[in-house]
Amino acid sequence: MVNEFNAAVAASPAFFCASRGDRAPIFTADAIIDNQIKKINLENYKGKWVLLFFYPSDFTFV
Repeated sequence: MVNEFNAAVAASPAFFCASRGDRAPIFTADAIIDNQIKKINLENYKGKWVLLFFYPSDFTFV
């Protein structure tokens, strides 16, 4: 089952596995800024240093 999942993820057009030196794909996502959920777009930070930090379930409001 895991191999089937990995194959499905790898075949997905949205799949991206970064390597050192790769540019991040442009994307839009929800972020918490000043205790408010806001949409951010990576393109707005072009030419600036950006640290992408996320843990999929660690910061959910459960």
